[in-house]
Amino acid sequence: MVLAIQAPAKLNRFLAVLGRRADGFHELELVTTVLEGVANLTDTLEGEPASTLTLAITGPTGDGLVADESNLVLKAWRLLEEEAKRPLPATLHLEKRIPHGAGLGGGSSDAAAALRLGNRMFDLGLEDQVLLRMAARLGSDVPLFLLGGTVLGLGRGERVFPLRPVPLEPILLVHPGLHVSTPSVYRALQDVGYPFPEALASQPEGAVPPWRNDLTGAALWVCPPLAEVRDALRDTSGEPLLCGSGSCWAARYARVQDRDAAAARISGLRPDWDLWRV
Repeated sequence: MVLAIQAPAKLNRFLAVLGRRADGFHELELVTTVLEGVANLTDTLEGEPASTLTLAITGPTGDGLVADESNLVLKAWRLLEEEAKRPLPATLHLEKRIPHGAGLGGGSSDAAAALRLGNRMFDLGLEDQVLLRMAARLGSDVPLFLLGGTVLGLGRGERVFPLRPVPLEPILLVHPGLHVSTPSVYRALQDVGYPFPEALASQPEGAVPPWRNDLTGAALWVCPPLAEVRDALRDTSGEPLLCGSGSCWAARYARVQDRDAAAARISGLRPDWDLWRV
């Protein structure tokens, strides 16, 4: 029987870079919302038991992705096999809709989906804490997708804690088709500096977290054309925020009508950019 797991995108509503750690990573504090229910920004991972392990990748954003052992889905599967102490042969199919290198966590979400899928498909009975530990080995963003909802991330982002849901304002996501390398953005922090070396202040229950991303200056340093998207969103009276290390931007608006008008205007000016309403 074929099983399917949804792998949604994410939006970092608050991302503070607090400094560089001795291990070379950066100390972060994040408030992230998993964008569940946005069909055009959700990958799908399907699988069924088979004689050997294979992965096929299709979908509108699947071009250029390789289905070898470097893929996070297969890396997650190998960790499941390590935990189960036996092979878990399966035919896997990943339908990609989240753009690669956009700061929306597509690869990390796919890896979390693989952990869930394999655990269910082979009835491994792995508890949440075990899956979270495995997810942290795969990447800093992977654990938050196992929790879902609104999540506080600490350390490299891999130490995750569920937060009470805070509704999103009307959001317009814009992807200009650029690819920004996350490691290059973090390296650029040494050149542009840390703009706000402060953690998130205590928030009243249910309060909207600050709309902040400390990687913005470094991302613009690495990829100056990102500024065109930011400026286009500002021209529609939106409040733009870079998604992760880029290249997607999110803009929030006071009203749904304002967001929809902005979407119409930007799509008319730049039909080559991808837009999503959240």
